[in-house]
Amino acid sequence: MTNHIVLFEPQIPANTGNIARTCAATNSPLHLIEPLGFSTDDKHLKRAGLDYWNDVDITYHKDLAAFLDYLGDRPLHLITKFANGTYTEIDYTMGDHFFMFGKETTGLPEEFMRKNTEKCLRIPMNDEHVRSLNLSNTVALVVYEALRQQSFPNLELTHHYEHDKLD
Repeated sequence: MTNHIVLFEPQIPANTGNIARTCAATNSPLHLIEPLGFSTDDKHLKRAGLDYWNDVDITYHKDLAAFLDYLGDRPLHLITKFANGTYTEIDYTMGDHFFMFGKETTGLPEEFMRKNTEKCLRIPMNDEHVRSLNLSNTVALVVYEALRQQSFPNLELTHHYEHDKLD
């Protein structure tokens, strides 16, 4: 089982850097669908991802069509506030899962979502007060729900540090 994080045309380097750090922590490959709203050499991107970039499996796709060709028949979940189902209603315990998140300003393309409404999932929130959640927070919520259902494969549930504060 592998949980893939897919960012459609991300625009804010700090979000992508934070997401890359989450990918490193969860062994989740990161897919970036171009065009990107920044250079991957951007200092804000590097700062947010800190020194974890070498530990992230990143694949670049020239556009949505190229990503969909790569995806094939594997499960795709579109994370959007416009969905009728929630991300916690899905069983993630079998096979690979690809979680696609839209760009920060406009989300996923409307026509693409309309063609794939059965794949759309929502994170419950109070829409009267907030337009959307931060992209990097949203990725963390979704990937950790999948990992929880999968019993956190290949992740340390506990760790002893040399200077452990709880010893």
